[in-house]
Amino acid sequence: MRAGLRIGVVAVLIGLGGSVVTGPGVMAASDPAQTTTASGHKWAVVLHGGAGVIERKSMSAETDAAYRAALKQSIQAAADVLEKGGSSMDAVEAAIKLMEDNPLFNAGKGAVFTADGKNELDSAVMDGVTMKAGAVAGVTRTRHPISLARAVMEKSPHVMLIDTGADQFAASVGLEQVDPSYFFTERRWQSLIRQLKKEGAPLPQRPAGAPPAPAGGMAEIEPTDAHKYGTVGVVALDRNGNIAAGTSTGGTQAKRWGRVGDSPIIGAGTYASNESCAVSATGAGEYFIRLTVARTICSLVQYKGMKLQAAVDEVVQKDLKAIHGDGGVIAIAPDGELAWSFNTPGMYRAKVVEGGAVQVGIYGDEK
Repeated sequence: MRAGLRIGVVAVLIGLGGSVVTGPGVMAASDPAQTTTASGHKWAVVLHGGAGVIERKSMSAETDAAYRAALKQSIQAAADVLEKGGSSMDAVEAAIKLMEDNPLFNAGKGAVFTADGKNELDSAVMDGVTMKAGAVAGVTRTRHPISLARAVMEKSPHVMLIDTGADQFAASVGLEQVDPSYFFTERRWQSLIRQLKKEGAPLPQRPAGAPPAPAGGMAEIEPTDAHKYGTVGVVALDRNGNIAAGTSTGGTQAKRWGRVGDSPIIGAGTYASNESCAVSATGAGEYFIRLTVARTICSLVQYKGMKLQAAVDEVVQKDLKAIHGDGGVIAIAPDGELAWSFNTPGMYRAKVVEGGAVQVGIYGDEK
């Protein structure tokens, strides 16, 4: 493995009775034996809402509170599914659909714009039980790309669909279709215009169907780079001991030429297998693709016998850093171990285990 730089942020030990340890932007679980019950397993969920330059000094109290509330609402939706005996896949979809509807996140309704002034959405899911997967890229009309990715997995013979074909398939299986203007948000549009002006690049026309521009523009509510690696993702473990992963994103702001990142690439940004772990990533997608980050983490667990947190740190804090790749991951194992790791100043994140309280974090120094 490549040797890389480590950053000193706090590691959180998650689980029942777990202790807190320090480490390089990591979060680990307690003794896996504590996660089992007479009925099999205790359910658990980990969620992320993107990584980037997210620091207290640049975040208002109102914005901080809004993100924490949104993260808590989304992970609670997953917890509610699992508490009622639902599957890990159902939990993943429920949480991500809420995040896709929340303009705070770079997914669905809150997606960033391409250089041409469009919203192009990517998503993927993978079922750890069957190792079946579904993914979509360049979606422009399907309200919930995460549901479309699941439909590709369950209702088609394929793994990945793109562009208009993906939307056409969504319509054919009854998924809600919307006008592309549905995904428009003024905050993301103004952010695109500012970036293109700074680059001296041509400015696209305001999208058809978008509301009139506000007088005087619109102020940023968070740092410019807060969603530089914006993506949302969830990994979950259900009471049957099955795990699943899902990821959804609007990609990178001002992207060109139909660029697709790691989120919908199975093994890069999304992966799940009951033999190892489930992973959802957020970061500079090109680097995550090159290292097949999600699959590599699970391979270290499955074939090298590494604990999940150690595997996550090996890839995020060493391998990615060695090639200047920024971002983070969340992960879960069938034995109940949970982990996250990020090499950026912050990552929107939350976790909860059965019988415990929801815990939310944003900044790198949070426990």
